[in-house]
Order: sequence, then C-alpha cells, then structure tokens
Amino acid sequence: MSDAMESLYPFLYSDTSDLSAVLDQVRASTVAKAAEIVELRRAVGVRDGARIAECARQAAARFGAGGRLFAFGNGGSATDAQQLATLFLNPGNGAPPLPAFGLANDTSVVTALCNDVGVEVVFARQLAAFGGRNDIAVGLSTSGNSANLVRAFDEASRRGMLTIGLAGYDGGTMAELDSIDYLFVVPSSSVHRIQEAQTTIYQVLWELTAKEVAHVPGHTR
Repeated sequence: MSDAMESLYPFLYSDTSDLSAVLDQVRASTVAKAAEIVELRRAVGVRDGARIAECARQAAARFGAGGRLFAFGNGGSATDAQQLATLFLNPGNGAPPLPAFGLANDTSVVTALCNDVGVEVVFARQLAAFGGRNDIAVGLSTSGNSANLVRAFDEASRRGMLTIGLAGYDGGTMAELDSIDYLFVVPSSSVHRIQEAQTTIYQVLWELTAKEVAHVPGHTR
C-alpha cells in the first residue's frame, strides 16, 4: 500500500524539507493529473460520443413511455450511481424531473439482501421486483468485474430493460456480456481517472437524455 501511495503522491515521501521544492512537486503532480484526465475525457468523447448520443435517444424513448431509471454500483461507484439518479430527479433550471432511483441508497434493503441471500444479488433482486420493459438500468464499475453488476444486467436484460454499463480498464467481465446494450469503457488503469471520466460520461448522457425527452411524442412530464 505504501508503494502505491508513494507513486501517487511522491512529495509526501520526499526526504527534502525544502518547502518550495515540495510545493513545486505538488504543483507538477496536480498539473500532470489534470492533463491526464482532460486527455482521457477527450479520447472517450471522440470514440464514444456518437454512441452516447444514440444511447440518450433510447433512454429518452423509455422515459417517454413512462419508464424509470435504476442506477447501481459498489463503493465509490454507488456514490456515482446516486449522483446520476439525482441529476434526473432534480435537474434544476426549471427542467422537469425524471424518475430515477439509486439501488444502493436503501440501507435496509441492501443489508437485508446481503445478509439473508448474498451480496451478488443485491441489485438483481431489486430489479426483479421493480423493473419493467420500459425501464433503464445503469451500472457503474471501475473494474467491470463486479459479480452483482453482472447479475443485475442479466436480470435487467431478461426484463427487456435498456441496459447501460460504465467500466474502466478494458471493460472486464462487463465487456463480455450480451446483456448490456451500451457499454462505455474508460481505457485507464487508474481508479481515480476512471471515475472522473465516468462522471463526464453520465453527465453528458443525462444532459442529452433530458433534451431528447422534450421531443418525445406524448411525453407530458
């Protein structure tokens, strides 16, 4: 662990007591990280921009048909899933809210499923209870290997839901699934950069979906 931390923050492990030198290292580290995420976001935008727009149109059609969005993930990805749901529920600037739920938010449900059945079904069981063919399932993972996301996507696909995955590295197990309609992979091995880029992906997805919903025939929200 200390070796990993030192590679991320070498200035914390430096023997120098020169404050100016330490500040220079901090500044250089910050600039390098900022440049890395800017380039990563650019690369994802170039590669996946058209697919994100297409995905947004599909999501808007589901919302227009009365569908709801269910977002899920583990750890930091659970926080991102909650943020994604919040974007749809509370868009601000007078935009109409859209029904969205974070499946890791209800601690009673999550802990009951983990304790009584197993963590691998914690999202799939909720989708089985609430999901329908007009709904949308969005799963976020840095590794792409989370077993409970794999189970959730399989369940969502069986129910005819629109399935959207966000992963890092090379996509992991999620890249091998036939149950994900749209998979967006951030090609990085840094968990920090993956999550930062995923934030951009789902922010853009939300913005485009919200715009598309306004043009869906019969949409009254």
